[in-house]
Amino acid sequence: MTRTAIIAPGLQHVCRLGLATRGGCGLRPDDIDLAIRKGVNYLNWCGHPDGLSEAVKRLGSQRPNVILAVQFQSRTSREAAIEFRSLLDDLRTDYIDIATLYYVESAEEWDTLTSPGGAWEYLDEQKRAGRLRLIGLTSHQRKLAASWARTGLLDMLMIRYNAAHCGAENDVFRVTSKLKMPVVTFTGLRWKALLEATPEDPVDFVPPSAAECYRFCLANENITVVLTAPANRRELDDNLTLLDDWRPPSSMEMRAIREHGERVRRHAGAF
Repeated sequence: MTRTAIIAPGLQHVCRLGLATRGGCGLRPDDIDLAIRKGVNYLNWCGHPDGLSEAVKRLGSQRPNVILAVQFQSRTSREAAIEFRSLLDDLRTDYIDIATLYYVESAEEWDTLTSPGGAWEYLDEQKRAGRLRLIGLTSHQRKLAASWARTGLLDMLMIRYNAAHCGAENDVFRVTSKLKMPVVTFTGLRWKALLEATPEDPVDFVPPSAAECYRFCLANENITVVLTAPANRRELDDNLTLLDDWRPPSSMEMRAIREHGERVRRHAGAF
């Protein structure tokens, strides 16, 4: 199980365990600093002021040591220009490493984004100007995302993957591996459902820890970065234990977590 990966030629290697924030996240700037000191250098910002954005602001000369990805909401070029300038100002940086077109869930959205006057057009201009390194896309729609990857308009994909949602193995990874396109995955805990018991669990079964769920994802070498999104310092510390015990699951552990994932998928409700 490799520890680092290449996102793109010319960019530094990234630790395959990445860190993301979301609305309501309780991580403080010092928590983000700790993760960076431990070796985590792929940061995914949700766009709302939080501990991650504050930590990035104060990176100073250390800014080139991290890969900064942002969730990009705009759909038109005009909206994109406003949002991109706001991101640079909010983060006090001269450039963004990755802008992921956020939650593109339909062919109609893709057409809007990539048509003349769409957000992709503006982001491509920023790439050519050196203010943006890569254009990515975030989606739950695996087959659509794979088809968009084939267009040549994207540099990376951000896709859901966990032990209860393994469809990307067939629908996405077969495509991205041929394209040599980096993939970042999210929702490694299936919104924590993987940490809970199910009615079908075998006797004495103990649900996996968060670290074990992320280890399952990291064992798939088709994934470039596996994002963790801890809500607080305690959860962050638990996730960072992976860095001190970097190994793939045993065959028995892998079988157990896949079987648990199937049970969770049957019982945890649709998502």
